[in-house]
Amino acid sequence: MSRIKVKLLLVLCAAFLSLGSYTYGAVKINVVTTTTDLADLAKAVGGDRVKVVSLSKGNQDPHFVDPKPSMVMKLKKADLLVKVGMDLDMWADGLIAAARNSKIIYAAKGYVDTSVGIERLEVPKEKIDAGMGHLHIHGNPHYQTDPAAAGPMTKNILDGLCRISPKDGEYFKHNRQEYLTRLDEKMDTWTAKMAKFKGANIVTYHNSWPYFARRFGLNVVEHIEPKPGIPPSPAHLAKLIKVMKEKKVKVILVEPYFPLKACRMVAKKTGAKVLIFPPSVGGIKEIKTYLELFDYNINQLVEALSE
Repeated sequence: MSRIKVKLLLVLCAAFLSLGSYTYGAVKINVVTTTTDLADLAKAVGGDRVKVVSLSKGNQDPHFVDPKPSMVMKLKKADLLVKVGMDLDMWADGLIAAARNSKIIYAAKGYVDTSVGIERLEVPKEKIDAGMGHLHIHGNPHYQTDPAAAGPMTKNILDGLCRISPKDGEYFKHNRQEYLTRLDEKMDTWTAKMAKFKGANIVTYHNSWPYFARRFGLNVVEHIEPKPGIPPSPAHLAKLIKVMKEKKVKVILVEPYFPLKACRMVAKKTGAKVLIFPPSVGGIKEIKTYLELFDYNINQLVEALSE
């Protein structure tokens, strides 16, 4: 082979490697979310253009997450921060301040609050005081327990990603639409499974499920906690047992991070079944995605209500 051909071959190889480096080694958008649900939705919209990490784990109470230095480092590197909002993840505010990353502070283009556009339930109409328990001034923040909330949640994530990388806007929009198509198919399945249980009475440990209950026509008659964040007293549990017998309550929903002792005692007295009902991706190790979360919870709820 002539020297000219060798040089040409080397140039072509270098060009190919350069192109490959650009295509496969392009810098991704660093997305940090406060919860695992948001991380899964961010991955769905962002696809291969994003690198996503969640500050919390799915088996942690999203109200209370212990801050760690590693979280500050993640926020320092973030291009986009995605929060639940409505004061559920207030614990992240101090971490954001410590990170001193102007790209992700409130109102910056890298700041996303997925509660924007959500129809809020239980917004207090009177002054809140400490005696009312752990209430939120902006309403009940557990909107992500309604799978239909993925619509506005992914729209907010989409808008944030488009602000960071406008050139990828059509790619992000396509990913979101594909995800919503899958969600619609799942919603049809879940709605059909839950249809015959419309109006069923349930009890929950914490007031985490009003959005889920509204979506599927369930009636939350009481909570194990007398007030949000307040442990149950014997008097409250005695009253609860009476109500559950009168209302023929078959199930008690409890998140993985709440104590089970009171739930099991009440279940034994009433014949109800205690369901470990994770509200987040990773709440139990088998649940890897937001859609799998509802597959798991709805399947076990249908089984319990059918007994």
